[in-house]
Amino acid sequence: MDYFKKILRFAKPYAKYGYLNIFFNILYALFSALSFAALIPMLNVLFEKDKPVTELPVFTGIGNSMDYIEGYLGYHVTQYSGGDKMKGLVLVIGLILVLFLLKNLFNYLAMYFITFLRNGVLKDIRNQMYEKITQLPISYYSEKRKGDVIARITSDVLEIQHSFLSILELIVREPLTILFTILIMFGISGKLTLFVFIFIPLAGGIISWIGKSLKKQSDDVQSEQGQFLSIVEETLGGLRVVKAFNAESKFFKTFSSSTKRFFDFSNKLLNRQNLASPSGEFLGILVIGVLLWFGGKMVIVDKTLDASQFIAYMGLAYNILTPAKSISKASYGVKKGNAAAERVLEILETINPISEIENAIDKSDFDSEIELKNISFKYEDDYVLKNFNLKVPKGHAVALVGQSGSGKSTIANLATRFYDVNDGTIEIDGINIKDMTKKSLRDLMGLVTQDSILFNDTVKKNIGLGKENASEEEIIEAAKIANAHEFISELPEGYDTNIGDSGNKLSGGQKQRLSIARAVLKNPPIMILDEATSALDTESERLVQDALEKMMLNRTSIVIAHRLSTIQNANTIVVLQKGVIVEQGSHEELLAKNGTYRKLVEMQSLG
Repeated sequence: MDYFKKILRFAKPYAKYGYLNIFFNILYALFSALSFAALIPMLNVLFEKDKPVTELPVFTGIGNSMDYIEGYLGYHVTQYSGGDKMKGLVLVIGLILVLFLLKNLFNYLAMYFITFLRNGVLKDIRNQMYEKITQLPISYYSEKRKGDVIARITSDVLEIQHSFLSILELIVREPLTILFTILIMFGISGKLTLFVFIFIPLAGGIISWIGKSLKKQSDDVQSEQGQFLSIVEETLGGLRVVKAFNAESKFFKTFSSSTKRFFDFSNKLLNRQNLASPSGEFLGILVIGVLLWFGGKMVIVDKTLDASQFIAYMGLAYNILTPAKSISKASYGVKKGNAAAERVLEILETINPISEIENAIDKSDFDSEIELKNISFKYEDDYVLKNFNLKVPKGHAVALVGQSGSGKSTIANLATRFYDVNDGTIEIDGINIKDMTKKSLRDLMGLVTQDSILFNDTVKKNIGLGKENASEEEIIEAAKIANAHEFISELPEGYDTNIGDSGNKLSGGQKQRLSIARAVLKNPPIMILDEATSALDTESERLVQDALEKMMLNRTSIVIAHRLSTIQNANTIVVLQKGVIVEQGSHEELLAKNGTYRKLVEMQSLG
């Protein structure tokens, strides 16, 4: 129930709907019991057992409540019918119809109000999960499969709605229906009602035994669903590679293995769950059968119970079966919901290691320099950077070069706080970036990566991502600086053209120029370029390089470069090897040293 309590906190904003649901459920439970009790006067009329009641009965206590209700109804039937049995029958039937109408009206109103609570909780959990997913560091997703996260925000949250939140409907309605019904049953025959209670613990024990393994089986189903959603996500992301290597059958085999496991887990879960209803119903009918024998004996042999009371009593006894079955199903719902809530809360309660200190500085400008002081960092076991130092003065372009794995991109990840350093500090104008708000830090920076990350939206929306409410003129100006305006103008709908999933309707060079336009529009004082031209052909590279140079003008830049021809104009070039600076200086100075940088230049020239 711990998970249930944690999920219930999401219901607080919708408490008024919960109270209205409880109110109408109380009325539903009351009228559900009364609608069956009202059968007694009708049956008395049919069996000609009713005697004219000429005086209103007096209520003397709960013990005679059934006699009082019977006498009260009998008095009004007598008054209305004036001895005409058909008139009396019509009155009683009308009463029963009104009671059943009110019962169903209150049932509808109870469900109407709980709908707002259930869907509101569903919306808020999903919103909180999405917010948490975007807040968690990039390192979190190197361990988690994306498909599993998608499964948690979709099917697991739905499972919470179907299982946990459906219990809210049952908490009041079903127990009260049983309570009111049993009270009326006691009013008719205490001896017969005590007989019912002998079988309730027996039924409860059997139902509990069936439900014990449901949480484990439900957990297996939900985990496997995350697994095959991950396979779908990876397949769609790498469809070109899958097709190019004729790997369709291999991926299908992996996917079908996952769905086969899902099939087996689901069968076990549903077959165990499906056992609840027939077993519950059989136990209920067993109770009814025993009651028929015991109550029939009271009517026929002992003459201690009227036939009309007995028939109404049987109706009331059957009226307990439906809520009892619902409660037994709800207990399975808690088991299933526990597994789903555990997976959802695992994300919601994950502590974000990239956190902000209390009263973090909201830095809005950049005045002097970025300094990396004695920093060390490792992704897992081995250090990528060790005791690394670097200064980037304002207005300077500092280029980082070196072989793959030398730690170039890591510096970009650390400067933007996608990861935190293990040791040392990164400072902007002498302020540790950990003391700044993440929003203000990232507002100071623009990022252009090797992989142009674009979204399935229009050109205008993609460029305007970093600046809310940017005007069309600003967007066009940014596109012109990025050498993108010309090709955008030739698109079918210009800036309103949808560029497809990940911008796949555009070429590599066009995508990269859109990424640059996005960074230009944001207009940050610090620019980080992470191998922004390495994936381009010569013509595209020339256009992109020209765009980058225009963007970097009078701006502080950290340029991570693979192609050395693109960084010759940098103020300082830093050569890295295994996370250590081996050389630094201008292009000419480094060539004159005749060291590592010169070798890299010569290797690329030969290439």
